[in-house]
This record gives sequence, C-alpha cells and structure tokens, in this order.
Amino acid sequence: MNKLTKKERFEEKVLSRYHVYNSVFATLPYDLISDTGQLLPILTAMCKNGFKNKSQPLEIIDNFFSKHCEDYNKEERISLLFRFIQYIERQVVLFDAIEDASFREINNLDGIGTLRNLKEEFETNDNRDKLHKYLNSVCIRPVLTAHPTQFYPGSVLGIITDLSKAIKDNDLKNIKDLLSQLGKTPFYKSKKPTPFDEAVNLCWYLENVFYNSIADIFKYVKSNIYENDFKNFNLNFSRILAWWRPGWQPICNNKNYH
Repeated sequence: MNKLTKKERFEEKVLSRYHVYNSVFATLPYDLISDTGQLLPILTAMCKNGFKNKSQPLEIIDNFFSKHCEDYNKEERISLLFRFIQYIERQVVLFDAIEDASFREINNLDGIGTLRNLKEEFETNDNRDKLHKYLNSVCIRPVLTAHPTQFYPGSVLGIITDLSKAIKDNDLKNIKDLLSQLGKTPFYKSKKPTPFDEAVNLCWYLENVFYNSIADIFKYVKSNIYENDFKNFNLNFSRILAWWRPGWQPICNNKNYH
C-alpha cells in the first residue's frame, strides 16, 4: 500500500471529518442553525458563480434575496446576513478543532527539518562533532502573533479545547453535545482586547507550551546527541520571545515597553 502524501492525509483526516461533523452541526434543532444552515450553501454557490462572472458583491446578495428570500424585509435580510456570519464563525472553530486533533496524523514529527532528522543526517556521515558545533551556534527566535480565536470568551475557548479532544478520541456523542453548546454560546465580547490583554493571553503559550517544549528539546539533545555528557550551558539557545499585533509596533522594538 502506497504511503499517503501530506495533502492526502489532510483530505482524509481533516476535510472528510469536517464534512461529517459539519453536517451534524447543520441538523441541530436551533433556529439560528437550521434555517441558516440550509440557506448558506445556496449563497456560497451563488457567490462562487458571481465571482467567476465578475459580478459585484451587492448584485450577488440582491440576486440571492430576490430568488430565495423575496418575502424578507430589510431588517430580516440584515438579520440573516448576521446569522450567516455567526454560522461561518462556528464552522471555522469546528475546522480548527479538527485540524488540531489531526496534527500528529498529518505532520511527520520526525521528518525533514526536525531535530531527530538532523541528528540522523549528521550521524550517517559520522559528523557528530560537527553536529555539536552546529547546535552551539543555533539561535531560536519564536515570534508569537495574536489570533482572533485567542480572544473568544472563556466559555468558547473551553468548548474548542474539549471539542478537539473529543474529535481526537472519536467520541461522537460528546462531539454532538459540544457542537450543540457551540451553537448556543455567544462568541463576542462587549469590549475589544487592549494590546496589554493580547500580551497577557500570549504569555499563556509561553508558560503552557514553550516552557515544556524547550525542556523536551534539551532532554532529547542530552540523551540522544550528547549521550548524557551534557550541560545546559553547552547549547547557545538564545530564546528571544516577541509578539506582534497588526497595527502595533513589536514590543521588542518599542522603548515604551519594559
């Protein structure tokens, strides 16, 4: 049996799952979901055809309402467009959760570009000393960027985390329950996050992701490359952590931040 390409693995593990779970989401017994879920694919098809024919956005929307919602008044049309946005927002969350749950199945964590692969390449050519020198010169500079999903209310973030785990475990009952919660939970906050709020949220990743990841890297290097004859200061891992938000100067270059 031929090994699947990364694209094929993505289509199998992410796209196929998304279509299945999205159909479950579309059948939930909520007005917001049921009516919107039936009309959105129609609008999507009309948008694709309109874009292909170089139609104007307003023309496409007017054509949609005249054909499928001709009895809607102005207020009802605006309400439906808003529900489309709400529905799509939840579809994005569902897709992200599936993608997170499938990360290890899609990506080769020991493949080209990984530390394990680098070790094997040097050892094949009997260049362990060169590998040690190379690692001593490495400088890692992760840059954390703010993403809208980080600033959802805590209730939404909790659902996203639980949904990703349920998808990974193929727990269909729990998935349906979480999709049901997702359909009734508001996504918006009354106030926009400040730059400080964004920095605080990103610090969560430093504490809960990077801190553990850096320890795992050192542990692997010590055991598998230096064969335990290793001290932390032998590696010059300079970790300069910065963050960036569109429209804001990076903290690392801003003298007003200390």
